[in-house]
Amino acid sequence: MNAILDFAAIGIGNSTMMMFGLMVLLLLTGMPLAFVTLLVALTFALLGFGPMAVQVISSRIYTFVESFVFVSVPMFVLMAAILDRSGIARDLFDAMKLVGGRIKGGVAVQTIFVAVILAAMSGIIGGEVVLLGLLALPQMLRQGYDRNLSIGVVCAGGALGTMVPPSIVLIIYGLTASVSIGDLFTAAFVPGFMLASFYVLYVLFRAYFTPGAVPPPQMERIPAEEKMRLLKGLILPILVVIAVLGSIYGGIASVTEASAVGVGGVLLSTVVRGEFTWGLLRGAAMQTLATVGMIVWIGIGATALVGVYNLMGGIKFISDLMYGISDNPTVIVLFMMAILFVLGAFLDWVGVALLTMPIFVPIIRNLGLDPIWFGVVFCMNMQVSFLSPPFGPAAFYLKSVVPDDITLGIIFRSLLPFIAMQVLAVGLLVAFPQIALFWFD
Repeated sequence: MNAILDFAAIGIGNSTMMMFGLMVLLLLTGMPLAFVTLLVALTFALLGFGPMAVQVISSRIYTFVESFVFVSVPMFVLMAAILDRSGIARDLFDAMKLVGGRIKGGVAVQTIFVAVILAAMSGIIGGEVVLLGLLALPQMLRQGYDRNLSIGVVCAGGALGTMVPPSIVLIIYGLTASVSIGDLFTAAFVPGFMLASFYVLYVLFRAYFTPGAVPPPQMERIPAEEKMRLLKGLILPILVVIAVLGSIYGGIASVTEASAVGVGGVLLSTVVRGEFTWGLLRGAAMQTLATVGMIVWIGIGATALVGVYNLMGGIKFISDLMYGISDNPTVIVLFMMAILFVLGAFLDWVGVALLTMPIFVPIIRNLGLDPIWFGVVFCMNMQVSFLSPPFGPAAFYLKSVVPDDITLGIIFRSLLPFIAMQVLAVGLLVAFPQIALFWFD
């Protein structure tokens, strides 16, 4: 069977528009992104190169899924699923009263601290937003916190799992860009906490300079016995974080091995707390299967699509287009960030990463820039995508657990100051790469 389309005659620019148009058309039908990308890839492969091109696609897909590091993805997802079903997060939130109980805006601050610890335990955002929406949001609203501030803290804090190691986004980027995931975790450490500190400073600014934004601090004395009970809620989560991140940064375990250590730690925590049941484990396993299945299928479709686009000469076309924008590498990076920002508003982060990074990372290397730094900048950009309308997933996660009077419009409006802080963080990372790279000097 010979090729039906001659992409050289059509022109790579027109071919790109045809491919993009077909993707948009199929997405508008409601078809999942994974199947859209795979269908478009197979269509253009068969029309342009014949059946033999399918073998090339298959080899690229095999290379993607065979990576040993990919095993860490279901492990971290399983950790998050077990956390969802245990009382660890609830006791952790209660324990953080010891940190935020005596300052103005304390509940909002402790919510951000809890979000950071949960992010460091699992690296998944969906469960964090839902957990904080059930634990922290009702308490803040009941105490009289500004509604928009409360919603923004829960959504933005819950999305920190994208940035704080062990982030699944960093793992997928590392697989796609062929860079050390351990180095990515190290580089993302300071930027992740920098963003969390922006949130804390914003809460404190609103607390002390916006009348009525937060209630007066509750100054009741906590008995020593209650303090000890609350402190117990901190011990197990902190030990899990130390086990996971400490084993990676200490060189004791690889990312994949550390993910298994984390699962073991969380399971042991549920046993110690008397919460472990086979029903809990089965439910967590089924949730993990669904989530990882989605990631794998999106990966298969995106890898196939990029492979076909490369055969068409598309990657060279995009590279030439990027180089033609400016001689200044910073301008090219900012243009990439703009593309990622637009794509992130409409597509899942997995699809954005797997569709764009095989094209962008070689350009970054050719410009003499560090792909580790670019991975952190990409991750920070994906923070924006989790909050930005029209399809910011964090808003939809929160909407599933809030009262009916809190609409999606209210949620998205509440997120605008936090999106501005995320954009500021992206700008700082682009302007000052050493924020991420000073560890490697």
